[in-house]
Amino acid sequence: AVTSDRQCGGSALRFAADTLKSDRDIVLAAVSRSGSALQFAAESLKSDREIVLTAVSRSGYALRFAGESLKSDREIALAAGCRDEERL
Repeated sequence: AVTSDRQCGGSALRFAADTLKSDRDIVLAAVSRSGSALQFAAESLKSDREIVLTAVSRSGYALRFAGESLKSDREIALAAGCRDEERL
């Protein structure tokens, strides 16, 4: 499954079993290819700083799927393309 996900890109996470959506390595690989794959990750991983930073670096759109505590993180907001805190 890991190989398939890495070959197919982050969108494969959408169809993955819940256990895979909770696997940090798989989710990190998925968001490395498609930041929007964050929306399909387990809730606990949406608050993982490294995963969210990777996701928003690929796609600023992924910020909307981040855990609430990370949405106001300055480094993450900048990586997502936000230039001021009002846009958060």
